[in-house]
Amino acid sequence: MKTIGLIGGMSWESSLEYYRIINETVKRELGGFHSAKSLMYSVDFQEIEELQHQGRWEDATQMMIDAAHRVERGGADFVVICTNTMHKMAEEVEKSIRIPLLHIADVTAAKIKEMGQTIVGLLGTRFTMEQDFYKGRLRDKYGIDVLIPEEEERIAIHSILYDEPCLGSIKTKSKDKFKDIIANLETHGAEGIILGCTEIPLIVKQKDYDIFLYDTTTLHAQAAVDFALL
Repeated sequence: MKTIGLIGGMSWESSLEYYRIINETVKRELGGFHSAKSLMYSVDFQEIEELQHQGRWEDATQMMIDAAHRVERGGADFVVICTNTMHKMAEEVEKSIRIPLLHIADVTAAKIKEMGQTIVGLLGTRFTMEQDFYKGRLRDKYGIDVLIPEEEERIAIHSILYDEPCLGSIKTKSKDKFKDIIANLETHGAEGIILGCTEIPLIVKQKDYDIFLYDTTTLHAQAAVDFALL
């Protein structure tokens, strides 16, 4: 079994889900008392959040590179960045280390292809929805068309994510807002919806929707186990 190197803390609530899903998956695959060989470097999300909203992406990139070096030195065989937004600097991180990086968009694209879908809606932080590092990778590398919510909806999603699950709370009206936004994306042709922020699955559950939801936290965590067990 390979050792999984996790870069977490963005937020710690979603990193907790990564750790749970990874170990549950290993136990299901191997049985007995098996659990994952892993190590995590957890950042202080306050520092990351400030850099994000100040547009200081170069500084944020250096923090992520430092985190990747720490897990590499710790003995990790590959790196998993436990957040969608910080895959903005995934290529720079990957170039700085000697071990592989398991990209969350690639894992998500594989599932979209498996489902036979070509048009999906993308929910996430404004950085993920509006910038091209995520949707551009899906489009250019996999031929997947990506729809994003309208501007007012993007602002609402961004605010909910930073004000609620990242701070440990979820309001009923926020769940209702997500339902309205997903319905609007479906009306505009989305065949499935990418939950492109690792906190969104804490709010949005498949049981409440008919449209297929791509839970990137679960997909990424399970893919990490698959890679570790190769």
